[in-house]
Amino acid sequence: MNLTFRQLDKHSFPKVLPMIQKLTEHKFSDEVLLERFYEMLGQNYECRGVYLGGQLIGVFGLWFMTRHYVGKSCEPDHVFIEEAYRSKGIGKMVFEWIYEYARSRGCEASELNSYVINYPSHKFYLNEGYEIWGYHFVKKI
Repeated sequence: MNLTFRQLDKHSFPKVLPMIQKLTEHKFSDEVLLERFYEMLGQNYECRGVYLGGQLIGVFGLWFMTRHYVGKSCEPDHVFIEEAYRSKGIGKMVFEWIYEYARSRGCEASELNSYVINYPSHKFYLNEGYEIWGYHFVKKI
């Protein structure tokens, strides 16, 4: 399978907005999402497009940080593969690439959040060896 991962810059974000809209169930306008993406770029964040034979089929972000409880880590974020390409081993290939890239950046661990209702992703992440260590709480202020 000819899968490649290309770093996206601010000019590429409009191309992945439809995928992010599907992932977030269209809760935010394109303008809000673009503004947030642009701000994220200055915060130890990278965004990659997933391409199959040159066609954009997915997207994911990576946050890099050091946490007192796990050391230097990489947090995959907003991982999305178009529905027609799911259950074909692409997610596994994406995460193999993420782990190798994270190791090359000196990371000791990978951690992530998953929407509570996204049961298929929970199964996938557990099969990848992730463990549930806690809950992610959010409060709008």
